[in-house]
Amino acid sequence: MNKWTQKKKIAANQPSKRPPLAGEGFGGRLGYYVRRALVNIRQNVFVNVVTIGTIALALLIVSLFLLVFVNMESAADNWSERVQVTVYFDHELTPQEQTGFRTRIQAIGGVSRVTYVSRDEALKRFKGRLRGQEALLEGVLPEILPTSLEISLKRSSRDTLSVETFVGALKRIPGITEVQYGEEWVRRFNIFLNFMRLVGALLGAFLVVAVLFIVSNTIKLTIYARRDELEVMSLVGATRFFIKAPFLVEGIVQGGAGALIAVTLLFGLYELFLYNADSFLTFNPATSGLSFLPPEYIGALLLSGVLLGFMGSLTSLRRFI
Repeated sequence: MNKWTQKKKIAANQPSKRPPLAGEGFGGRLGYYVRRALVNIRQNVFVNVVTIGTIALALLIVSLFLLVFVNMESAADNWSERVQVTVYFDHELTPQEQTGFRTRIQAIGGVSRVTYVSRDEALKRFKGRLRGQEALLEGVLPEILPTSLEISLKRSSRDTLSVETFVGALKRIPGITEVQYGEEWVRRFNIFLNFMRLVGALLGAFLVVAVLFIVSNTIKLTIYARRDELEVMSLVGATRFFIKAPFLVEGIVQGGAGALIAVTLLFGLYELFLYNADSFLTFNPATSGLSFLPPEYIGALLLSGVLLGFMGSLTSLRRFI
């Protein structure tokens, strides 16, 4: 018997390869994991409601803080527009001189807007500030007031170092008599902004860690309640991933549902606050610039809920599988 005949005989005696079953493959397995996760949720309604409620409450706290922080950043940005540098001149500027100074100032960089204030305009503003006491300015002529250029800076150039550098460059321009920019106010304002950002970052990090801890321990209750089922599946030969996958999908569903509930509750609280704010506030939040979270923040919250549910399930499974 030659070698070719021996190989054919051995191949004939070996069992043939199992044909693929219907529904196998990535799509079929994913469908099974999703169906199994939904069955698990229906079979353990109470525990899943507690888990979703915990995720929703935790994310609601985070989103409330985020809403306050976003509006504080918006208010700080509006306040920072008051960071204004004023240069004074001892005479009225001609149109040619105005153009020349504008060109030199804008060449420094970081300039958003330059406004010329004549002596007549300065006197008009002065009278506006003394509304009701205009008699104090009787006999006052515009000639006693200086002319000026009011310079508004771009947002990226409003920190203390940038303002000081800009003012130093202004003082080197010939013809400028005096420069004022409220040095102490700018310094205090930037210190306040940096402090609020630091507090926000620390508090946000603490809330994220706390949420992950709460979610992980809550999901552990779900897995612990079904520890016997997991043990049986392991004994009959199920792989680790086959056991874990439905729980990971379940965590994703729980996290997404919790995040959606949190965003819905936050929007309801926001609308309720706007509707009743007039009764306990001296200003109208709707007209003062108070706004809801931008779409990108809402998307980030929903994605965070999904990731929290996934990570909570993953860390909880390590103890049992």
